[in-house]
Amino acid sequence: MAKSPEAFRTISEAAEELDVPQHVLRFWETKFSFIRPMKRAGGRRFYRPQDLAILKGVRRLLHDEGYTIKGVQKLHKEQGVRRLLAVAQVEAADIGVEASPLSDDGQARLWRVLETLEAAKDRLDQGLGDRRDRG
Repeated sequence: MAKSPEAFRTISEAAEELDVPQHVLRFWETKFSFIRPMKRAGGRRFYRPQDLAILKGVRRLLHDEGYTIKGVQKLHKEQGVRRLLAVAQVEAADIGVEASPLSDDGQARLWRVLETLEAAKDRLDQGLGDRRDRG
């Protein structure tokens, strides 16, 4: 039985869907701070649909468009996760997957919320790191 598109994926399912080995996904986590799958007890990873969309964008940039890791990092820094997701949507359109049923305005509002949440998480992570350093 196939999983729902909204279901979380294990690392093996994500790797299969992205057509990359599992170790590549683990490596990308070390190189791209914006790749943050959920981790359960024991470190088991679960990828949300949004995680997979971002990973599809990263894979397309690295494998199809010739970007380097530093190039993808720079693109993310300059244009944010929205750019990576846009790359993934182009890929979805290439294979005939229907786009999101949200209006353009609704999608834009969701991206702004996502970017705000990611910035808040980064500030929290930085603050927690500062507290740990002072020990």
